[in-house]
Amino acid sequence: MRMKKVNCILLVDDNEADNYYNQYIIQECGICNHIQVVINGVHALDYLRKAGEDSKSFPKPDLIILDINMPCMNGFEFLEQYKNLNENLKSNVLIVMLTTSFNPEDHERAMTFDEVKEYLNKPISGELLQEITEKYF
Repeated sequence: MRMKKVNCILLVDDNEADNYYNQYIIQECGICNHIQVVINGVHALDYLRKAGEDSKSFPKPDLIILDINMPCMNGFEFLEQYKNLNENLKSNVLIVMLTTSFNPEDHERAMTFDEVKEYLNKPISGELLQEITEKYF
């Protein structure tokens, strides 16, 4: 079965090993044309604003894979700020939280954000990515 394809996935995670692994899995699946990586919520917001101005250099993400625990601005702080972004920057963007946290409170809190469609525990797999793209794209 051929996987559905998205144009751009934005990985938001401060862990270099996780980013390397996630990029590898995404590339192996062949589900997107561009993978962008940022290390915290501040950089993710900057990227999204740049995508609104220069979509050639900064492709707008279809999917944001968001970690919770990061320096400067964690995943929840990012989501609070994300709500205030211009609608055209958020339209048709799916957010998946991908975390090592097994804390039920984190899961409950994540799901209070309309923008968050899935809450998954690391590591991600090709099968999970396929399920997400089939379900939402």
